[in-house]
Amino acid sequence: MEIVCRAGIQVTGDGAREVHDDIIVEDHIRLFLNGEYLTALVASPDRLNDLGAGFVVCEGLAETVESVEVSEKDVYITAPVRKDVRLEVESSGGYRVLGEPRSVESPITVTADGIRAVTASIESDTWRRTGGVHCSVLFCDGELVTRACDVGRHNTVDKVVGHAALRGLDRSTCVLGCTGRQPAGMVAKAANAGIPIVVSRAASTDRGILTAERAGLTLVGFSRGERFTIYTHPERVPEVLEELEKTKK
Repeated sequence: MEIVCRAGIQVTGDGAREVHDDIIVEDHIRLFLNGEYLTALVASPDRLNDLGAGFVVCEGLAETVESVEVSEKDVYITAPVRKDVRLEVESSGGYRVLGEPRSVESPITVTADGIRAVTASIESDTWRRTGGVHCSVLFCDGELVTRACDVGRHNTVDKVVGHAALRGLDRSTCVLGCTGRQPAGMVAKAANAGIPIVVSRAASTDRGILTAERAGLTLVGFSRGERFTIYTHPERVPEVLEELEKTKK
């Protein structure tokens, strides 16, 4: 990732001093789908091929991506667009996808320790250095396959999903871990990508939980240390359901 050093004045209870901080770079990235302008994103200017592929999948425009080409800050994606997709032109000239996210079907399960392992892997050196990025990770078949950081939490999901899409990974066997909160738009990204389990260090919103419930997605929030909260479809964490039944007896 691109990081720059910037000077500042740090003020504490002991006074003021000059400091030089590592600062994350943000940029404007334009996406084109099948030769037509799609939208612009504010993002960290790295892994732009993954970002473009993941955006198309996570927004429900296509289930697969054929190719991605990057020219400076322009990303050209070729993909078979779903015939049932409805787009709305935004004031910026870009497009917004309308409608409900896809339903997620997957028999995979995860243990409590598995959830904790996903959470522990989210932090990165970039986050520790700058404090200015969100991070997402993708575990497939119990193994960490990719980690992405970005100034935008949505972009981190696009990048890890794009990594999976461009490599033909079976996303129905994956668990997504995120630092960011989970409103409806974030949950919809995972559902459109066909990912059955989302683990976040942060909170969700009521619409995020409702979206996960309707989509058949297991949503886990406030995952920190030993603690986490399962909001929807706990059947994918059978160990926890068994523990809950014991407490009721």
